[in-house]
Amino acid sequence: MYILVIEDNPDLVANLYDYLEPKGYILDAAYDARTGMQFIQDKVYDAVVLDLTLPGMDGLELCRRIRDAGVTVPILMLTARDTLDAKLEGFAAGTDDYLVKPFALQELEARLRALVRRARGEQEREALQVADLVFDPDTLRVERAGQTITLPPIPLKLLTLLIRQSPRVVPKRELERRIWGNERPDSDALRTHLHVLRSAIDKPFKTQLLRTVHGMGYQLAAPDEVQD
Repeated sequence: MYILVIEDNPDLVANLYDYLEPKGYILDAAYDARTGMQFIQDKVYDAVVLDLTLPGMDGLELCRRIRDAGVTVPILMLTARDTLDAKLEGFAAGTDDYLVKPFALQELEARLRALVRRARGEQEREALQVADLVFDPDTLRVERAGQTITLPPIPLKLLTLLIRQSPRVVPKRELERRIWGNERPDSDALRTHLHVLRSAIDKPFKTQLLRTVHGMGYQLAAPDEVQD
């Protein structure tokens, strides 16, 4: 799942990254409302974790603006206010669920999964597909030509990013930022993980889907979507 966290507490954001990323989630973090709104306008997320208290604009106002913009992404609001009136105010603003601080990370994950399932419909699962490569972002199951493929966490995150953007060429710096944030990895780290991904999804098959576009980035696309 692709999650946006809008929270001004860096320790809490770090805890969310540490807990969710090893499970295959991809996170973006915004530390104020304006940045969070920009992310929502630029990208498509499976869910948003939104803090009620933010600098410059509170979570309720941001939630209203998100809904006024026609964005229906599920929103889980974090708050220290454990009162019925506060929760009703949040629901009126457009939030889908509430989680009161302090909370267990396991509960946050369970609520996120429930919100995403509800948004997709209980019987409908969103499968992402490029040619005969199929990825289920909810179960993290990867298949190609009917064969199940097992990937380590970082190659799995790269697949999630590339298949969601397909057939767009994704720049190297964008992939590095989404995987490692502002902590730039060693120069060969991205190439190494992409090699693992390519070996799993391409090497055993006749048709190659993952391309290196020299000087630009990387592309996951069916052959008929590739422009020479």
